[in-house]
Amino acid sequence: MLKKLPRLRSWRYSSLHTLTLTRSLNQSSCLRGDDINDPPFSPISKKSNKKTPKKATTTLVDHSSHLPFRSELPFDFRYSYSESNPSVKPIGFREPPKFSPFGPGRLDRKWTGTSAPVEDKECVNLEKYLEERKLVLGEPLTDEEVDQLVEKYRHNDCNRQINLGKGGVTHNLLDDIHNHWKRAEAVRIKCLGVPTLDMDNVCFHLEDKTGGRIIYRNINILLLYRGRNYDPDNRPVIPLMLWKPLAPIYPKLVKNIAEGLTFEETKEMRNRGLNAPALMKLTRNGVYVYVVARVREAFKTEELVRLDCSHVETSDCKKIGVKLKELVPCVPILFKDSQIIIWRGKDQDEDPNNNLDTLRE
Repeated sequence: MLKKLPRLRSWRYSSLHTLTLTRSLNQSSCLRGDDINDPPFSPISKKSNKKTPKKATTTLVDHSSHLPFRSELPFDFRYSYSESNPSVKPIGFREPPKFSPFGPGRLDRKWTGTSAPVEDKECVNLEKYLEERKLVLGEPLTDEEVDQLVEKYRHNDCNRQINLGKGGVTHNLLDDIHNHWKRAEAVRIKCLGVPTLDMDNVCFHLEDKTGGRIIYRNINILLLYRGRNYDPDNRPVIPLMLWKPLAPIYPKLVKNIAEGLTFEETKEMRNRGLNAPALMKLTRNGVYVYVVARVREAFKTEELVRLDCSHVETSDCKKIGVKLKELVPCVPILFKDSQIIIWRGKDQDEDPNNNLDTLRE
């Protein structure tokens, strides 16, 4: 028994070897000397007089004729419209600005590193654009029509839903909204993360960039209506971004010495803030709708506020600090160990209501 086993194995090996040789010879004969490196069962087709099918020719012609994309939208194309401030200029770039995220030769606008601005702003007719938007929206919806749409799309099991994350109102999100509007009158948008700090800003950019109208708003849930006269065939051209561009380098948010304080006072405030009890504990991709109101209320009695962001990413912590600086307003003085320490500032140390009371007395 022991002597027969190697014979069987050698016979199987030799048979498999012959099969592979015959297959390789057949495949090489199928190529007929065109290209040996060509994969099997896909020989290079020679030019023939036979007509190519119409579907193949039309797709190639349409794909090439649409390049470069020309969009008549009057605003500058950015990765995120709600989470970027055009007035703040970057001090550097992490990637060369010449590489456009729309792809080479796919857009008639030049990428500057942060946006693709409109080249001829004088040629853009804003009045005509706004008139066309009003025609698409049509007459305002009645209360009964609004109630029907809200009851249809506001639930969690709604199929027409878009999740708006920490990127906010991104450029490709606009195309997703128009794709939902092909088959539905409204789309449900669920907002999470840093953009929920300023829901008014999110609502403004959604209406401004899509041309729709928000008919329902409940904490972080929005319903965006497309309009009575919306035509999916005549929707605006929105070229897609092929990749997410790297965020540029901006000036430091936290300075070594806070404005209006000395170095020792700044250091003492940072130590006090780290030892102070946390006002709120923020979660990852949570709903931060009430954070600004809570911070404003705390600044009426406290000079420093600490926010516990131990479950939040470092990049999101800095974005939260930027938004609180603009919305509260306040002065961020420390980002350390996933903790945000903010100071109400020297201008708000004295409550104006208390000054009025002292003057009346």
